[in-house]
Amino acid sequence: MSSQLESLRQHTTVVADTGDFEAMRAFRPTDATTNPSLILKAVQKDAYRPLLEQAVRDHRDESPARIMDRLLVAFGREILAIVPGRVSTEVDARLSFDTRGTIERARTLIAWYEAGGVARERVLIKIASTWEGIQAARVLQAEGIRCNMTLLFSLVQAAACADAGAQLISPFVGRIYDWHRKAQGAQWDDAAHAGPADPGVQSVARIYRYYKKFGIPTEIMGASFRNVGQILALSGCDLLTISPELLGELERTEGEAPPLLRPADAAADPVGAVDAGEIAFRTQLNEDAMATEKLAEGIRQFVADARKLDGLIEAQLRR
Repeated sequence: MSSQLESLRQHTTVVADTGDFEAMRAFRPTDATTNPSLILKAVQKDAYRPLLEQAVRDHRDESPARIMDRLLVAFGREILAIVPGRVSTEVDARLSFDTRGTIERARTLIAWYEAGGVARERVLIKIASTWEGIQAARVLQAEGIRCNMTLLFSLVQAAACADAGAQLISPFVGRIYDWHRKAQGAQWDDAAHAGPADPGVQSVARIYRYYKKFGIPTEIMGASFRNVGQILALSGCDLLTISPELLGELERTEGEAPPLLRPADAAADPVGAVDAGEIAFRTQLNEDAMATEKLAEGIRQFVADARKLDGLIEAQLRR
Protein backbone atom coordinates (compact mmCIF):
# COMPACT_ATOMS: atom_id res chain seq x y z
CA MET A 1 0.00 0.00 0.00
CA SER A 2 1.23 3.49 -0.79
CA SER A 3 1.75 6.21 1.79
CA GLN A 4 -0.83 8.84 2.62
CA LEU A 5 1.49 11.39 1.03
CA GLU A 6 1.57 9.56 -2.30
CA SER A 7 -2.18 9.15 -2.18
CA LEU A 8 -2.66 12.83 -1.41
CA ARG A 9 -0.55 13.75 -4.45
CA GLN A 10 -3.16 12.08 -6.66
CA HIS A 11 -5.79 14.66 -5.69
CA THR A 12 -3.92 17.76 -4.50
CA THR A 13 -0.74 19.61 -5.44
CA VAL A 14 1.66 19.20 -2.51
CA VAL A 15 3.69 22.26 -1.56
CA ALA A 16 6.53 22.44 0.98
CA ASP A 17 6.12 25.09 3.66
CA THR A 18 9.77 25.56 4.57
CA GLY A 19 13.05 27.27 3.81
CA ASP A 20 14.94 23.97 4.24
CA PHE A 21 16.37 22.82 0.91
CA GLU A 22 17.09 19.30 2.13
CA ALA A 23 13.47 18.83 3.17
CA MET A 24 12.39 19.86 -0.33
CA ARG A 25 14.74 17.34 -1.91
CA ALA A 26 13.45 14.62 0.42
CA PHE A 27 9.71 15.17 -0.11
CA ARG A 28 9.71 16.30 -3.77
CA PRO A 29 6.99 18.96 -3.56
CA THR A 30 5.71 20.67 -6.70
CA ASP A 31 5.96 24.18 -5.23
CA ALA A 32 7.43 25.76 -2.10
CA THR A 33 6.37 28.65 0.12
CA THR A 34 8.49 30.87 2.32
CA ASN A 35 7.92 33.76 4.70
CA PRO A 36 10.17 35.88 6.94
CA SER A 37 9.66 33.50 9.87
CA LEU A 38 10.83 30.48 7.87
CA ILE A 39 13.82 32.34 6.41
CA LEU A 40 14.75 33.64 9.87
CA LYS A 41 14.72 30.06 11.14
CA ALA A 42 16.78 28.83 8.18
CA VAL A 43 19.57 31.43 8.28
CA GLN A 44 20.30 30.60 11.91
CA LYS A 45 21.45 27.16 10.75
CA ASP A 46 25.05 26.73 9.65
CA ALA A 47 23.98 25.26 6.30
CA TYR A 48 22.14 28.42 5.25
CA ARG A 49 24.16 31.16 6.92
CA PRO A 50 26.36 31.57 3.79
CA LEU A 51 23.31 32.90 1.93
CA LEU A 52 22.93 35.63 4.54
CA GLU A 53 26.63 36.40 4.48
CA GLN A 54 26.70 36.65 0.69
CA ALA A 55 23.61 38.89 0.54
CA VAL A 56 25.29 41.29 2.97
CA ARG A 57 28.67 41.07 1.26
CA ASP A 58 27.22 41.79 -2.19
CA HIS A 59 24.90 44.62 -1.09
CA ARG A 60 26.58 46.37 1.83
CA ASP A 61 25.58 49.79 0.55
CA GLU A 62 21.85 48.97 0.75
CA SER A 63 19.45 49.21 3.70
CA PRO A 64 18.82 46.17 5.92
CA ALA A 65 15.25 45.94 4.59
CA ARG A 66 16.49 45.88 1.02
CA ILE A 67 19.19 43.32 1.86
CA MET A 68 16.46 41.20 3.46
CA ASP A 69 14.60 41.22 0.15
CA ARG A 70 17.83 40.26 -1.61
CA LEU A 71 18.11 37.35 0.81
CA LEU A 72 14.51 36.24 0.15
CA VAL A 73 15.19 36.22 -3.58
CA ALA A 74 18.44 34.29 -3.04
CA PHE A 75 16.49 31.64 -1.13
CA GLY A 76 13.81 31.63 -3.80
CA ARG A 77 16.31 31.05 -6.60
CA GLU A 78 17.88 28.16 -4.69
CA ILE A 79 14.43 26.67 -4.10
CA LEU A 80 13.52 26.92 -7.79
CA ALA A 81 16.59 24.84 -8.60
CA ILE A 82 14.97 22.06 -6.54
CA VAL A 83 11.21 22.24 -7.14
CA PRO A 84 9.69 22.00 -10.63
CA GLY A 85 6.96 24.56 -9.98
CA ARG A 86 6.76 27.90 -8.18
CA VAL A 87 8.14 29.62 -5.12
CA SER A 88 6.24 32.12 -2.99
CA THR A 89 8.25 35.12 -1.77
CA GLU A 90 6.67 37.48 0.73
CA VAL A 91 6.52 41.26 0.63
CA ASP A 92 7.71 42.82 3.90
CA ALA A 93 4.78 42.65 6.34
CA ARG A 94 5.54 46.24 7.38
CA LEU A 95 3.87 47.19 4.08
CA SER A 96 0.62 45.36 4.85
CA PHE A 97 -1.38 48.61 4.91
CA ASP A 98 0.58 50.37 2.16
CA THR A 99 -0.81 49.65 -1.30
CA ARG A 100 1.76 51.70 -3.21
CA GLY A 101 4.66 50.40 -1.13
CA THR A 102 3.54 46.81 -1.69
CA ILE A 103 3.29 47.32 -5.45
CA GLU A 104 6.75 48.86 -5.65
CA ARG A 105 8.32 46.14 -3.50
CA ALA A 106 6.68 43.38 -5.54
CA ARG A 107 7.93 44.91 -8.78
CA THR A 108 11.44 45.01 -7.35
CA LEU A 109 11.33 41.37 -6.25
CA ILE A 110 10.15 40.24 -9.67
CA ALA A 111 12.79 42.38 -11.39
CA TRP A 112 15.51 40.73 -9.31
CA TYR A 113 14.20 37.27 -10.11
CA GLU A 114 14.08 38.06 -13.81
CA ALA A 115 17.59 39.53 -13.70
CA GLY A 116 18.68 36.17 -12.28
CA GLY A 117 17.09 34.27 -15.14
CA VAL A 118 13.87 33.25 -13.37
CA ALA A 119 10.65 33.70 -15.33
CA ARG A 120 7.99 35.62 -13.41
CA GLU A 121 5.55 32.77 -13.95
CA ARG A 122 7.55 30.71 -11.45
CA VAL A 123 7.21 33.30 -8.67
CA LEU A 124 4.22 34.09 -6.48
CA ILE A 125 4.45 37.33 -4.52
CA LYS A 126 2.94 36.81 -1.08
CA ILE A 127 0.86 39.68 0.25
CA ALA A 128 -1.23 39.98 3.42
CA SER A 129 -4.97 39.87 2.71
CA THR A 130 -5.70 43.33 4.05
CA TRP A 131 -7.85 45.63 1.92
CA GLU A 132 -4.69 47.53 0.95
CA GLY A 133 -2.84 44.32 0.09
CA ILE A 134 -5.71 43.09 -2.06
CA GLN A 135 -5.78 46.35 -4.02
CA ALA A 136 -2.04 46.01 -4.60
CA ALA A 137 -2.65 42.52 -5.95
CA ARG A 138 -5.26 43.90 -8.35
CA VAL A 139 -2.62 46.17 -9.90
CA LEU A 140 0.13 43.55 -9.87
CA GLN A 141 -1.99 40.84 -11.45
CA ALA A 142 -2.86 43.22 -14.29
CA GLU A 143 0.90 43.57 -14.88
CA GLY A 144 1.45 39.82 -15.01
CA ILE A 145 2.87 39.59 -11.48
CA ARG A 146 1.13 36.66 -9.81
CA CYS A 147 0.09 37.00 -6.19
CA ASN A 148 -0.36 34.60 -3.29
CA MET A 149 -2.70 36.20 -0.76
CA THR A 150 -1.69 35.12 2.72
CA LEU A 151 -3.04 35.61 6.26
CA LEU A 152 -6.52 34.79 5.00
CA PHE A 153 -9.12 33.74 7.57
CA SER A 154 -12.56 34.53 6.14
CA LEU A 155 -14.85 34.16 3.16
CA VAL A 156 -15.04 37.90 2.58
CA GLN A 157 -11.24 38.07 2.28
CA ALA A 158 -11.39 35.21 -0.21
CA ALA A 159 -14.16 36.91 -2.20
CA ALA A 160 -12.21 40.19 -2.37
CA CYS A 161 -9.04 38.38 -3.48
CA ALA A 162 -11.02 36.65 -6.23
CA ASP A 163 -12.50 39.98 -7.31
CA ALA A 164 -8.97 41.37 -7.58
CA GLY A 165 -7.94 38.47 -9.81
CA ALA A 166 -5.38 37.03 -7.40
CA GLN A 167 -3.60 33.94 -8.68
CA LEU A 168 -3.79 32.08 -5.37
CA ILE A 169 -5.02 32.40 -1.80
CA SER A 170 -3.60 30.75 1.33
CA PRO A 171 -6.35 30.31 3.94
CA PHE A 172 -4.81 29.44 7.32
CA VAL A 173 -6.25 26.30 8.86
CA GLY A 174 -4.20 25.90 12.03
CA ARG A 175 -4.49 29.48 13.23
CA ILE A 176 -8.28 29.34 12.93
CA TYR A 177 -8.21 26.10 14.91
CA ASP A 178 -5.98 27.75 17.52
CA TRP A 179 -8.39 30.67 17.96
CA HIS A 180 -11.48 28.52 18.44
CA ARG A 181 -9.68 26.15 20.80
CA LYS A 182 -8.52 29.06 22.94
CA ALA A 183 -11.94 30.73 22.85
CA GLN A 184 -13.72 27.61 24.08
CA GLY A 185 -11.15 26.86 26.76
CA ALA A 186 -12.14 23.98 29.01
CA GLN A 187 -15.23 23.35 26.87
CA TRP A 188 -13.12 22.40 23.84
CA ASP A 189 -13.45 18.76 22.74
CA ASP A 190 -10.63 17.64 20.43
CA ALA A 191 -12.51 14.59 19.17
CA ALA A 192 -15.62 16.61 18.37
CA HIS A 193 -13.57 19.11 16.34
CA ALA A 194 -11.37 16.68 14.40
CA GLY A 195 -11.16 16.18 10.64
CA PRO A 196 -14.04 17.74 8.69
CA ALA A 197 -15.43 19.17 11.97
CA ASP A 198 -12.28 21.22 12.55
CA PRO A 199 -13.19 24.94 12.30
CA GLY A 200 -10.11 25.68 10.19
CA VAL A 201 -10.96 22.86 7.82
CA GLN A 202 -14.55 24.07 7.61
CA SER A 203 -13.39 27.57 6.70
CA VAL A 204 -11.28 26.33 3.78
CA ALA A 205 -14.02 23.94 2.64
CA ARG A 206 -16.49 26.86 2.61
CA ILE A 207 -14.14 28.95 0.48
CA TYR A 208 -13.53 25.97 -1.82
CA ARG A 209 -17.25 25.47 -2.41
CA TYR A 210 -17.75 29.19 -2.99
CA TYR A 211 -14.99 29.39 -5.59
CA LYS A 212 -16.08 26.26 -7.42
CA LYS A 213 -19.76 27.21 -7.38
CA PHE A 214 -19.08 30.58 -8.99
CA GLY A 215 -16.36 29.34 -11.35
CA ILE A 216 -13.62 31.45 -9.76
CA PRO A 217 -10.20 30.53 -11.20
CA THR A 218 -8.15 31.73 -8.20
CA GLU A 219 -6.27 28.76 -6.74
CA ILE A 220 -6.88 27.71 -3.13
CA MET A 221 -3.91 26.52 -1.07
CA GLY A 222 -4.70 25.42 2.46
CA ALA A 223 -1.91 26.43 4.86
CA SER A 224 -0.85 26.45 8.52
CA PHE A 225 -1.60 22.89 9.61
CA ARG A 226 -1.40 21.56 13.14
CA ASN A 227 -1.93 17.86 12.42
CA VAL A 228 -2.32 15.40 9.53
CA GLY A 229 -6.05 15.08 10.23
CA GLN A 230 -6.52 18.65 8.99
CA ILE A 231 -4.56 17.86 5.84
CA LEU A 232 -6.42 14.64 5.04
CA ALA A 233 -9.76 16.40 5.58
CA LEU A 234 -8.80 18.85 2.80
CA SER A 235 -7.67 16.27 0.26
CA GLY A 236 -8.93 17.50 -3.10
CA CYS A 237 -8.12 21.14 -2.39
CA ASP A 238 -6.19 22.74 -5.27
CA LEU A 239 -2.97 22.87 -3.25
CA LEU A 240 -1.87 22.28 0.35
CA THR A 241 1.36 23.74 1.76
CA ILE A 242 2.73 21.45 4.46
CA SER A 243 5.61 21.60 6.93
CA PRO A 244 8.44 19.01 6.67
CA GLU A 245 7.35 17.47 9.97
CA LEU A 246 3.84 16.73 8.72
CA LEU A 247 5.10 15.70 5.27
CA GLY A 248 7.26 13.14 7.06
CA GLU A 249 4.33 11.84 9.07
CA LEU A 250 2.23 11.46 5.91
CA GLU A 251 5.07 9.68 4.13
CA ARG A 252 5.61 7.21 7.00
CA THR A 253 1.92 6.30 7.25
CA GLU A 254 0.39 3.77 4.88
CA GLY A 255 -3.12 4.49 3.71
CA GLU A 256 -5.36 6.40 1.35
CA ALA A 257 -6.17 10.10 1.24
CA PRO A 258 -9.40 10.14 -0.77
CA PRO A 259 -10.64 13.54 -2.00
CA LEU A 260 -13.11 15.05 0.43
CA LEU A 261 -13.36 18.30 -1.53
CA ARG A 262 -14.86 17.84 -4.99
CA PRO A 263 -15.92 20.55 -7.46
CA ALA A 264 -19.11 18.68 -8.28
CA ASP A 265 -20.30 19.00 -4.68
CA ALA A 266 -20.12 22.80 -4.74
CA ALA A 267 -23.12 23.37 -7.01
CA ALA A 268 -25.59 22.45 -4.26
CA ASP A 269 -24.06 24.83 -1.72
CA PRO A 270 -26.66 27.47 -0.81
CA VAL A 271 -24.13 30.30 -0.40
CA GLY A 272 -24.84 33.45 -2.38
CA ALA A 273 -22.40 35.88 -3.93
CA VAL A 274 -20.41 37.85 -1.34
CA ASP A 275 -20.15 41.63 -1.66
CA ALA A 276 -16.43 42.31 -2.01
CA GLY A 277 -16.61 46.12 -2.04
CA GLU A 278 -14.53 48.07 0.46
CA ILE A 279 -17.31 48.94 2.91
CA ALA A 280 -18.70 45.40 2.90
CA PHE A 281 -15.19 43.98 3.24
CA ARG A 282 -14.27 46.12 6.22
CA THR A 283 -17.66 45.62 7.87
CA GLN A 284 -17.73 41.85 7.52
CA LEU A 285 -14.11 41.47 8.56
CA ASN A 286 -14.72 43.67 11.61
CA GLU A 287 -17.72 41.53 12.59
CA ASP A 288 -15.58 38.38 12.47
CA ALA A 289 -13.58 38.49 15.69
CA MET A 290 -11.48 35.48 14.79
CA ALA A 291 -10.47 36.78 11.36
CA THR A 292 -9.79 40.29 12.66
CA GLU A 293 -7.65 39.08 15.54
CA LYS A 294 -5.69 36.47 13.59
CA LEU A 295 -4.99 38.85 10.70
CA ALA A 296 -3.62 41.49 13.07
CA GLU A 297 -1.67 38.92 15.06
CA GLY A 298 -0.19 37.38 11.91
CA ILE A 299 1.00 40.74 10.62
CA ARG A 300 2.57 41.55 14.01
CA GLN A 301 4.36 38.20 14.05
CA PHE A 302 5.76 38.58 10.54
CA VAL A 303 6.83 42.15 11.30
CA ALA A 304 8.61 40.99 14.45
CA ASP A 305 10.48 38.31 12.50
CA ALA A 306 11.35 40.79 9.74
CA ARG A 307 12.89 43.03 12.42
CA LYS A 308 14.87 40.07 13.75
CA LEU A 309 16.15 39.44 10.24
CA ASP A 310 17.10 43.12 10.03
CA GLY A 311 19.04 42.61 13.27
CA LEU A 312 20.97 39.65 11.87
CA ILE A 313 21.76 41.67 8.74
CA GLU A 314 22.88 44.69 10.78
CA ALA A 315 25.13 42.46 12.90
CA GLN A 316 26.64 41.03 9.73
CA LEU A 317 27.18 44.54 8.34
CA ARG A 318 29.20 45.45 11.43
CA ARG A 319 31.68 42.66 10.86
